[in-house]
Amino acid sequence: MYDYYYQSGVDTPYQQKDIYQHTVTTSLDLTIRDQYPVRVNFTTARGNSTLFRNITGINMQYTNRDFKNLLWNKLQTWDASRIPQVKQLEMEKLHLESEYLKLNQLKADLSSPAQLQRLVEAKERKLYGWKDTLPGLEPDTLPRLNLNALFKYNGKSKPPSDSTLEEQYAAKKRQLDSLQKRYDYLDSLYRAHRFEVANYKEDLTAKLMAARNNQEMADELNKMNLPDTLLPKGYKTLLAIRSVGIGRTLVDYSELTAKDVSIQGVQAEYNPSWYAAIAVGGIDYRFRNYIVNSDAPKQFLSLVRFGYGMKEGNHVYLTYYKGKKQVYNLNTGADSTAKPDYRIMGMALEGRWQLTKNLYLTGEVARSSLPYYQAEGNESKLNTLFALNDHRNEAYAISANAFIPTTKTRLSGTYKVMGAGFQSFSLFTTGSKQIAWNARVDQPFFKQQLLVTAAVRRNDYSSQYLQADYNSNTIFKTIQATLRIRKYPVVTVGYYPSSQLTKLSDGTLMENTFYTLVGTLSHYYKVKQTTMNTLLSYTRFYNKQNDSGFVYFNTKNILLNHTMFAGRFTVQGTGSAALNDDYNLYGVDGNVQYNVRSWLDIGAGIKYSYQTVYELRQLGYSANFRVRIPYVGQIEMMTDKGFIPGAEKRLVSNNTGRITYTKIF
Repeated sequence: MYDYYYQSGVDTPYQQKDIYQHTVTTSLDLTIRDQYPVRVNFTTARGNSTLFRNITGINMQYTNRDFKNLLWNKLQTWDASRIPQVKQLEMEKLHLESEYLKLNQLKADLSSPAQLQRLVEAKERKLYGWKDTLPGLEPDTLPRLNLNALFKYNGKSKPPSDSTLEEQYAAKKRQLDSLQKRYDYLDSLYRAHRFEVANYKEDLTAKLMAARNNQEMADELNKMNLPDTLLPKGYKTLLAIRSVGIGRTLVDYSELTAKDVSIQGVQAEYNPSWYAAIAVGGIDYRFRNYIVNSDAPKQFLSLVRFGYGMKEGNHVYLTYYKGKKQVYNLNTGADSTAKPDYRIMGMALEGRWQLTKNLYLTGEVARSSLPYYQAEGNESKLNTLFALNDHRNEAYAISANAFIPTTKTRLSGTYKVMGAGFQSFSLFTTGSKQIAWNARVDQPFFKQQLLVTAAVRRNDYSSQYLQADYNSNTIFKTIQATLRIRKYPVVTVGYYPSSQLTKLSDGTLMENTFYTLVGTLSHYYKVKQTTMNTLLSYTRFYNKQNDSGFVYFNTKNILLNHTMFAGRFTVQGTGSAALNDDYNLYGVDGNVQYNVRSWLDIGAGIKYSYQTVYELRQLGYSANFRVRIPYVGQIEMMTDKGFIPGAEKRLVSNNTGRITYTKIF
C-alpha cells in the first residue's frame, strides 16, 4: 500500500502549514510448506514536517497464535473420514450388518410356515400317539391333513424325530436370544461411536479453544492421534514458541523490567513447561512518533528471562536486564556539569499464584543499579546493584485479578512502589520515590445488557517528557456504562481523564490533564426495506482556558449523524454544535456515496459552518472515489475542504487530501 496525505494546517496548539507525508506499507503472510506461518512487515514514512519523524521499519515474526489459527483453519476444511476412528467405525458397521443378516436368517427359519407346521405335528403326535394307516405315507408329507383320521394311537410307537426337533428349535431360540442381545449391544456401540465421529471436528476445535496454555493444547492434540497432514513434525515445539521477532518488535514482560517497549532488534519467548526469553535491540519509542528530540542519546536494551511454569499459570521467573536509557535529565544532580551516565542494569523475580479457579496474584521484586549522581565516587553499576544494605534502588509490585461467577464481576488491581534510585525500562522517571496503583471493576447488570466499568489510578503512567524528579499525587477516575437491549439503541456514557501536549517557546513540552464526559447513542435499524443508522453523541471538556492552549476549552459538543443504505446509494447527513462561553460553532454537512459497480465507488458532499461571534459563514466540500483495476490494484482518492476554530475566534481553512494505492496478491 502507498498512501499520500496532505494537510494545509496541522490542528495542534502550534501551527504548521502545507504538511504532506508519504507512507509505503508491505505486509506478507507466508505459510512455509503449508505448515509454518510467518509474517513480514515493512513500513516507511517520509514527510516535510518537523513534528513527525521519518520512520522506516521491517519486522519478521512468528507467533504461536498464528500457528493455532492455521490449525483451526485446517480443521474447517479437513476431511474427517481420514481419521482412524472413521475407518474403525466402517469396520464396526460391516460387522453389524453381518450380524444383522445372521439374525434375520435365524428369525426367518424359526418363523417359517414349514417349521411351525413341524412343531404342531410333533406336539399332536405327543398328545394322540400315531399309526401310519396309509402305507408309504409319512406324516411329515401331510402337513395339512386331519391327523386323527390318518393315525391311531397304540400307546407304544413315537416318532423318533420329535424330541430332536424340539431340542433343535429350543437351541435355535436360545441362539436367537443370544444373537439379539449381541446385535443390540453392537448397535448401541456403533451409534455411540458414530455420534463421537460426527462431532469429532467440533469436539477437537472446542478442546483447542478451551486449552488454557500451549502445554494443555499440545497434550490434547497428542491424545487425538491426528494425521501428519494436520499436525506437522515438531508441533509441540511450535506451540511452545510463544513468539520470535526480528526487526521492530515489542517487548512486554513485567511491570518492573520492560513493559510495552518497542525495539529494533530480536525478541523470542519459549515456554514448553519451563520458560526462557531474550530481547536485544535499540529502543524505538514509536508510539511517540512526533516531537521526539533527535539529539537524544541512543538507547538500547538487553534482557534475559528464565524460570519454571506456564506464563498463564503458576510460575517463577527471574529477569536480568541492562542497557542505556535516558531516565533522568542533565539537571537532575547537584553538579549539572557532570556528564550523565545512561547505563542501567537490574534484576527482578516474578511469581504468579493461581489461588482459585477465578483468582490469581502476581508479585514482583526488583533491584537496579543506582543513577550516576547517587553512586559514591566511581562505584561500579554491579556493586550498586548488589549493595543489599541500600534500599533506594528497590521496587515492588503486586497485582490481582479475580472473577466472581455468581455476579459476573471482574476485578483487577495493581500496586507498585519504586525507590528514588530505581531504574528500569518500564519507568520514565527517577530521582523521587514513586507510588503507583490502579483498580478496576467490570460489572454487568440485567442479564449482561448493562455493563458498568469503573477505575481509579494514581501515577501509573509517567510521561518521558516530565521532569526527572516528578512525583504525581493526582488520582484519576474513570467510569463507563454501556446499555445494550435488543432492538433498542445502544447507549454508552463515560467520564475519562484526558491529556494534551503543548510545546513551549523554549522548546520544552508541557502535558496538561483534564476530564472529558462522553455520551453516545447508536441505533441500527430498518424502515421497510431501507437500512438506517443513527448516532447521537455529546462531549464535554472540563478544563480551563488558562491551563491549556486547547481551543475547545470547557466546550460542549453535540453531534447527530444519520445514514441510510438504499441499494447502491449511501446517504449521510451530519449536524454538529460546539458551545462554550466565548462563541458557538454550528456545522451541517451531507454526503452521498454511489456504488456504480463492484469495482467503482464515487462520492461527494458539501458542508456548512457558522460561527456566532463574527457571524462567520463558510461553505466547504468533499469528494472521493475508489476504483479497482484488474491486475493493477485499487486506487482511492479523497479531498476535503473544511474550517476549524483558530486564533482570535476565527475560522481557519483546513484542506486535506489523500491518495492511496493498494495491491493484494
